[in-house]
Amino acid sequence: MKILYIVPGLDEGGAEVHVLNLIRELSERGHDITLASCGGRLEAELPENVRVIHVPSERKNPVTIIHSARTLSGLGRWEIIHAHSRVPAWVAWVLSGLTRTPWLMTAHALYSLNAGLIPLRRADGLICVSEAVKNHLASYLPAKCTVIPNGIIPPVFRHKDSIANRLLFVGRLTRLKGLDVVLRALAGLAGREWTLDVVGDGPQRVELEELSEGLGLGERVTFRGARSRGEVEEFMAFASCLLFPSHSEGMGLVVLEAASMGLPVIASDLEALREIASGGLIPAGDVEAWRGAIIGFLDSGTASTLNPAKIITVHEMACRIEKFYSVILEQQRH
Repeated sequence: MKILYIVPGLDEGGAEVHVLNLIRELSERGHDITLASCGGRLEAELPENVRVIHVPSERKNPVTIIHSARTLSGLGRWEIIHAHSRVPAWVAWVLSGLTRTPWLMTAHALYSLNAGLIPLRRADGLICVSEAVKNHLASYLPAKCTVIPNGIIPPVFRHKDSIANRLLFVGRLTRLKGLDVVLRALAGLAGREWTLDVVGDGPQRVELEELSEGLGLGERVTFRGARSRGEVEEFMAFASCLLFPSHSEGMGLVVLEAASMGLPVIASDLEALREIASGGLIPAGDVEAWRGAIIGFLDSGTASTLNPAKIITVHEMACRIEKFYSVILEQQRH
């Protein structure tokens, strides 16, 4: 099958890792894959046989959207177009009109419900990474819609917990990820023994580093920057607990990876996470509640209760997506 993936960029983040993992899996199965994006460091990890086309697919601008679609229409023909995120959905919609190629989108997050989602109703199919995302987008769903959770690559490491009270945050450094909440919570635990490794990068990094210093946490909080998947997995293996204070998530790939390794997690009470949790989730943005949860872990090891049995692999995810492609193509033939 000839598949075109359109993404904003391939730099960092759960959605980007999802796309990278999916492309690797389907490429191994012999599919002919092209990726269109504005670029990014994760492109270096793509299989060699994947064709890469650079277009401004991250820009929320009608002119660049039409330009991207027209550029792609002159560079190849595909059996199916798969967009990830909202701007790529606009590009895919226009491109589909130019080439008569069926298209679908994967919705990774609880997007703002506004005109930016108009293409979704016109899609030939929609994949949501959780029931929470599907419920959120209820008024924008096309006729063909399915829920396929994020899949993970089975970890090489298992959790070792070799360093006591070594807390870990992994994620893009944006306001949505809630790291500032954790830092403010930890500021009230000066008398406790703990350290925090922050793995990831993003537009809020300088602000968060300054907040950490201002709260007197400079000697205990270490910003490690963006790391490879293997390095992230190693951080998880030797951490005591992953802190996941996000304000909103479609699911949260890092939570799935941590739970599959046996690493304790303290996570925000988000609708998507309730699909894999049976308790112990913490109100998002509530500094006092997060401080209490961290104290509970430091004192007794109490963490959120997650069910690894509900987590699927990248292989399983790719199989389900492949079947959904077949459903869409069969629909087009009739």
